Amino acid sequence: MSRWLVAVASVAIIGCSSADLEDDMYGAGFIVVSEATWGTDHTAPYPFTVPEGEISCGSHPAFGREVYFEPKGYTDESYTGTPLNKSAVDALKQRNLTVNVPYSIKEGANLNEVIQAGLRVCDEFEDSLANHT
Repeated sequence: MSRWLVAVASVAIIGCSSADLEDDMYGAGFIVVSEATWGTDHTAPYPFTVPEGEISCGSHPAFGREVYFEPKGYTDESYTGTPLNKSAVDALKQRNLTVNVPYSIKEGANLNEVIQAGLRVCDEFEDSLANHT
C-alpha cells in the first residue's frame, strides 16, 4: 500500500513540475479585483455583483485578446468565466463553451475600465514572456 502511495505522489509531483518558462508563467495573466479596493485605481463604480474575483486575459489566434471575470472561488480551469469583450464571446462560441460561474456583472455596469485593465494584464504578461526568452 505504501509503495502505491509513493508512486502516485511521485507522478503527481512530476506532473506538476514545469518544463519551461511559459509553463512557469501560466496563470500569471490575471489580476485580483475587489469591491473594497476598486475605487482606488478606477473612476467607474465596481461593476460586479460579487465582492471579489479575478480579471483574466487570454489570447485567441483568430479573435485576439480575450478578457474574462471569474468570481472568487471559481478561478480554476474547470470554470469558464464571464466574457467581458467581443473576442472572449467569439472564442467561447467557437469552442462551444458556456459560462459556468455565477452571473457577476451589475446591470448597466460600465465595463470599459474593466476591459482596459484586462488588456493591460495581457500586455504585461506578453512583456514578461518576451523579457524571459
